[in-house]
Amino acid sequence: MPEKGDKDDRGKRMKLVITGNHAAAYAAKLCRPHVISAYPITPQTEVVEKLACMVADGELKSDFIKVESEHSAMAACIGASAAGSRSFTATSSQGLALMHEMLFWAANSRLPIVMINVNRAMAPPWTVWADQTDSLAQRDTGWMQFYCEDNQEILDTVIQAYKIAEKVSLPAMISLDAFFLSHTSEAVDVPPQADVDRFLPEFNPEYKLDINNPRAFGGLVTAEWYYEFRYKIHQAMQDAKREINTVGKEYAKSFGRKYSLIEPYKADDADFLFAASGSMVSVVRDAVDKLRKAQKKAGLIKMRTFRPFPKEELIKLVPGAKNLCVLDRNISLGNEGIFFTEIKAALANIKAKPMIYGFTAGLGGREVSVNDVMNIAKSIETHKAAEFNFYGLKK
Repeated sequence: MPEKGDKDDRGKRMKLVITGNHAAAYAAKLCRPHVISAYPITPQTEVVEKLACMVADGELKSDFIKVESEHSAMAACIGASAAGSRSFTATSSQGLALMHEMLFWAANSRLPIVMINVNRAMAPPWTVWADQTDSLAQRDTGWMQFYCEDNQEILDTVIQAYKIAEKVSLPAMISLDAFFLSHTSEAVDVPPQADVDRFLPEFNPEYKLDINNPRAFGGLVTAEWYYEFRYKIHQAMQDAKREINTVGKEYAKSFGRKYSLIEPYKADDADFLFAASGSMVSVVRDAVDKLRKAQKKAGLIKMRTFRPFPKEELIKLVPGAKNLCVLDRNISLGNEGIFFTEIKAALANIKAKPMIYGFTAGLGGREVSVNDVMNIAKSIETHKAAEFNFYGLKK
């Protein structure tokens, strides 16, 4: 079914008013995946539902594999990618957790699968609303992880993710907040297919399953060589840092929007910095503007990537600040917010660093407003905040 603003002329750039889920679907279509395999789960269902319609209507030439679970969906993508096919899937929350075993297989097999994950809080209690703990719990599986602020960034990141993933031979997960983005409509610039084809070359891996050129993949390896396999994956993650910035610049030349590992906002002279990810970034940006009007030198660090972790880029931004407040829509139970832990670790050995505070807020989709961010800043300025805090608990 056509979106508002959609036209039949596929050779021209379109401005569509679409949800984050449909932005992901349009992006996947533009990347021409050979295989799409997925299982529906709220609030992700619309992504693969839209792609299924595109395939059924003949708009997209792709094999759509219907499976009985998310575990099988990732297994199908692994098989397709290993055979040299560009593969795509999407999931959320419990579905991502069910994939966990297969995520290791995908990354350790060096397969550049791209997956959308709609961030949804883990059950029980049962919920369908936003929380990043589902994707962050997969941090050590070897997948690159990107966190999107708005629907335009979702579309742009999917296209870039394929180019990055296929260059470094690692899978990529693009995360967007449930309902704040997945079911909210925004104006999105959809580039012409021809422009994306010029930007993203065809997938033709050097190593793949081929009956005419048989090889062994994923076989048994002893301790003599296992260590080196892991080192190579780690090095590929380090290479991905360069590729993310390089591809971000290339994308700007082709489509006018630039992306990088992290994105500072009014951070150059800031003595009070926020760090945030996902849709919360937009709220914090508005709070920074209000604080600036109140003559306070506030700034923002948008954490766009989590893996590879942008340690060096972060270190360059923080020396001039007195305070750094990390806002997390997630929790590592028994410890603290996950971005908070990672940022503290990244800055541990530098001499000129701010006092770092962590605030977990908005779990399970609870709204975090501009006033909430202002109150958090005030609690730090008045020395009422602990090092780590749960913000907004009902009394």
